[in-house]
Amino acid sequence: MKVPLFDLDIGEEEERAVIEVLRSKWLSTGPRTAAFEEAFARALGVPHAVAVASGTAALHLAMVAIGCIKPGDEVIVPSLTFVATANAARYLGAIPVFVDISGLHDLNIDPDAIEVAITPRTKAIVVMHYAGFPCDMTRIMNLAHRRGLKVIEDACHGILSDYAGRKLGTIGDAGCFSFFSNKNMTTAEGGMVVTSNSEIARQVRLLRSHAMTSVSYDRARGHAASYDVLGLGYNYRMDDLRAALGLVQLNKLPQDVARRAHLRELYEKSLATIDEVLVPFAGASNEMRSNYIMPIIVKDADAERRDGVRATLADNGIQTSLHYPAMHRLSTFADRPVSLPRTERVAGSLITLPLFKTMTEDQLAHVVDRLRQAVAA
Repeated sequence: MKVPLFDLDIGEEEERAVIEVLRSKWLSTGPRTAAFEEAFARALGVPHAVAVASGTAALHLAMVAIGCIKPGDEVIVPSLTFVATANAARYLGAIPVFVDISGLHDLNIDPDAIEVAITPRTKAIVVMHYAGFPCDMTRIMNLAHRRGLKVIEDACHGILSDYAGRKLGTIGDAGCFSFFSNKNMTTAEGGMVVTSNSEIARQVRLLRSHAMTSVSYDRARGHAASYDVLGLGYNYRMDDLRAALGLVQLNKLPQDVARRAHLRELYEKSLATIDEVLVPFAGASNEMRSNYIMPIIVKDADAERRDGVRATLADNGIQTSLHYPAMHRLSTFADRPVSLPRTERVAGSLITLPLFKTMTEDQLAHVVDRLRQAVAA
């Protein structure tokens, strides 16, 4: 049995949506993009959603739009995340300050570690909701308000996840999403910035298209004859082809999340019988979770043993991954060494197991059975 890490849920609806855009002969940012933004804002219950070229572009524009980060300032970020979370701060000449996770059972950024890391140069905190399980946003938002800091949510793992009656991404000053091809919903490439702050939304909308006062679609419809450029902007637009995909995928998203929740429950029950394996976030709240990935920790393992387990699974047709190497240990950050023992411990023993909407229960049972054999070897 072959079990991929992920499989796309793409069908005739997506094909028709893209063909309709092609036949309309308006391919760049236009009516489909606007419709996608409106639908996404409704789904999250937030006033503003601005579609952009990628999750990385969303993070970058959010940091620019909050208006307080200058070269040499510090931005607190988790180390257990994708490098884009820190790179967005570096694009502004700011310094990413890495902090530790809470522990083996909670792979999210530690609020206590955030507070210790704050200095007079700190301007913002970026949280990442690992696997779609929320950070302690109550404590983090209280801390940010007390210390006068902005909060950006990297919610790329957490689409539709709930936290105390709100959706992840809508709690901080701005929330950022990715629609890369392996996410819960995809536009191939693409991202979204959401916010309740109308000025942040205005800035993101302006800056995604070279800070121009009008875009091509406005001029094509006769709504503008010319344009001005108000500052340094970027080419971070989403096009209507991707937005058309996004509209279809967004409609499928509740089914995706529900199916993943069921598969996660089966995984937790089955993996509880393997003594050598720990499942982060096991037994978490019954609130909706996106379950973007299925992480496990091989107990008492170093990277060499963990990689041996992965190799055995691969020999049995099971694709796995790592989410993530400890970012502060990457070569590009070697000039700012820091010790984060919990992150380092986890990063050396994490394995991401297959999880996707169309995964069958037989495939899941095969993964668990082969994992049981691999960790016992």
